[in-house]
Amino acid sequence: MRLFLLLISLIFLAVQRTVAFSGVDISSGSDVPFFQCVKNAGFDFAIVRAYESIGQVDPNGPHSVYNARDAGIEYVDVYLFPCFSCGNGAGQAVSMVNYLKSYNANYGMVWLDIEGPGTYWSSNQGANQAFFNELVSGLESVGAHIGIYTSESQWEPIMGDWSGGAKYPLWYAHYDGNPSFSDFSPFAGWSSPAIKQYNDQGLNCGVGADLNWYP
Repeated sequence: MRLFLLLISLIFLAVQRTVAFSGVDISSGSDVPFFQCVKNAGFDFAIVRAYESIGQVDPNGPHSVYNARDAGIEYVDVYLFPCFSCGNGAGQAVSMVNYLKSYNANYGMVWLDIEGPGTYWSSNQGANQAFFNELVSGLESVGAHIGIYTSESQWEPIMGDWSGGAKYPLWYAHYDGNPSFSDFSPFAGWSSPAIKQYNDQGLNCGVGADLNWYP
């Protein structure tokens, strides 16, 4: 009987590892009904913006985390859209984490949003790399779990072929409507991704959202 139960447990764990998760990410305020709609549509996780590209914390961030939790979303992360022209990357990162902490917001990962070459970043890739290291240093100083949101078309114009982010999990964007990694090609030291943002058309839940897949 013990052997039978052990085999059942091992089979269950194997099945668990093959189950993929679907999620949404948002850049605007949300409420509990929105996340209830997300959950009812079969989505398991949410990633909410907690820092804006204009160089300030997102005041909607903590409340979006609360609302996702209250709606029963088990996995909730945040993302930081940095402001290169504002300088002090470490300060931006620490201020975001401290702001969330002041609200006792319960989240998992902090994803650094690296996109917008020519708009949000310098034309000097070395300067961008140094600013990226400041962001990472700030997050590490407060014990954050770090991931990187980017894609080859965004990362390489900003950072070049530099592999300075490759030790962190990659969340990449490709709006092909296909929740799989079959389209992924290695770049900048990343040989495989962690999450794919595969659709930017969202759900009919009242708030704009991108759709994501996590195997």
